[in-house]
Amino acid sequence: MSAEETSAEETFAQETSAPQDESPVTNRPHPSRRARRSKRAAGSHRARLHIPLRLRLRRTRGRRLRRLIIAFLVLIATLCTAAVVAYQLTDIPEPHPETVTQSTVFTDAKGSYLGRRGPVDRQEVPLSQVPRYVQDAVIAAENRTFRTDSGVSPRAIARAVLASLTGGERQGGSTITQQYVKNALLSPEQSLSRKAREALIAIKLDRTRSKDEILEGYLNTVYFGRGSAGIQAAARNYFGVDTRNLTVSQGAALASIVNIPSYYEKAGSDPKVTAKLRDRWEWVLDAMAASGSITAKQRAEAAFPPFRFYPPGTTEGQRQYMIDVAAKEAADRLGIAEDQLARGGYTVQTTFDLALQDATTESVKDLKGRKGTRLHTAVVAIEPGDGAVRLLYGGSDYARQPFNDAVDGAVEAGTALDPFDKVRFGASLTALRRTAAPTPLKLASAYATVAANGVYAAPYTVTKITRGGRTVYTARPDTRRALDEKDASAVNAAMYAWPVPGATVAPSASRAFTAGAGGGITRRTVWSTELDSRLALTVVLFADRPGEKKNTTVPAQLPNRPAPTETAEETAAQIWRLATAEAKESPTPVPAAEAGEAARPRTRVPRR
Repeated sequence: MSAEETSAEETFAQETSAPQDESPVTNRPHPSRRARRSKRAAGSHRARLHIPLRLRLRRTRGRRLRRLIIAFLVLIATLCTAAVVAYQLTDIPEPHPETVTQSTVFTDAKGSYLGRRGPVDRQEVPLSQVPRYVQDAVIAAENRTFRTDSGVSPRAIARAVLASLTGGERQGGSTITQQYVKNALLSPEQSLSRKAREALIAIKLDRTRSKDEILEGYLNTVYFGRGSAGIQAAARNYFGVDTRNLTVSQGAALASIVNIPSYYEKAGSDPKVTAKLRDRWEWVLDAMAASGSITAKQRAEAAFPPFRFYPPGTTEGQRQYMIDVAAKEAADRLGIAEDQLARGGYTVQTTFDLALQDATTESVKDLKGRKGTRLHTAVVAIEPGDGAVRLLYGGSDYARQPFNDAVDGAVEAGTALDPFDKVRFGASLTALRRTAAPTPLKLASAYATVAANGVYAAPYTVTKITRGGRTVYTARPDTRRALDEKDASAVNAAMYAWPVPGATVAPSASRAFTAGAGGGITRRTVWSTELDSRLALTVVLFADRPGEKKNTTVPAQLPNRPAPTETAEETAAQIWRLATAEAKESPTPVPAAEAGEAARPRTRVPRR
């Protein structure tokens, strides 16, 4: 210690230890003594002012360190207490209504995806129906420590807090648990308080539920693009399959899409997007191979999967006619309203043949009407003796014309029912004779009755309805005799009674009949029906034009070139070939009513 510092310390000690002179009477210092004392204090103050800062800090270092440690411990205890209290007071909220709302999906007779109804394209699937490699692909893409972490990522939370405090760009990197909490349980608000609550709920969720439960909830709610909420909707919208049928490559592709779904949803139609997604897909597969989720052989054999085209083509809109009919029937069978069906998460298997439907759409897309008129084409195919509607073409574009011509189209019958003139109808067909404008569906069902030897089968479009893997409805054909066998034979005879002179037609089990309303160049409606024991197919062409009153139409003349009867026959023959060719590949059982029917040669009926 320097001499200056020593002198200062001695002076300070002497001044602080000097006794105080006090007045014996008042116990207060004598005035003269107060003056001396004030003088000494001033001197002492001047002496203290000369004590170096370093000395003063060294002298109080221990006291300050103790105070700092105490303050830090108090802060830690306060934070821990606050965290424990907040954790205890935090409840796991119920999922948002929109995250539990499910759509109803419609498939064709073979299970191919037809379309959906509902406010959200989402269907829940249990984790057991998600292949393990698809689960691992999502984990590899989004949160590789998911099966071992505590539900939160401290590093990601720190980044989010820093971004919120500094006003920086939003930060991601949340765990799968946090993403599930954010997507399904909380609002999308980006704030520090919401992020803190998200972390608390994620921790509590991780402690109270299994990893499989959390992963199942996440896969059923995360957005994949193309309007798909959840893995099941994504599997159908991107690849046209159910989740359980996804391949390793498809699962890795879906996992890659979750990162930026609004961008990657164009994969398959946008080359730039497809190339970028492929790079991420490779990265996910490499991570899966490195972790042992897939074998080296599976990694080597993986090929980038083809995607369904996006946005959908024109046939997608045409399918809504079928969905309309099937949705109404399904709701009736379940005894619920159609809006309840739409958000109920059902899977409705229809009777339709989607491949035949799309082929029919292509077959009739080029048919045009006269100037100032609109040509309508309706096609119906029914399975005789059963009533299953295999084909229902109600119009070219549902967006422009929601009205279904196949089910509701009222067209002039003309001579379409001539073969039934001399027979007596049963109750099921009585109304048909009384109407001057039957629908194509009703006409097709009448001729299907003839093909079934007089057994009428009520047309239906829904085969089975399931929900959550449980079957809630199974169709049973509603059949009854509408024509006795003698009358059915008479109709058959009438159909064969008018051979075309000079025509040479190869023997076949099918029969064709063409008729319509109007004559010559004033044709207004043309029907062409072709049938055998497997199928009754009816093609209808009719036209209309705007009426005198607003929003009304009146029948109009069909175009003369090409001749409407030839057009109807050729269209029916083309669709018939498609339908019967497919039937040979996948034969359907012959209805009981037809078991004993002999094949007859095909005969053309003259055009009337």
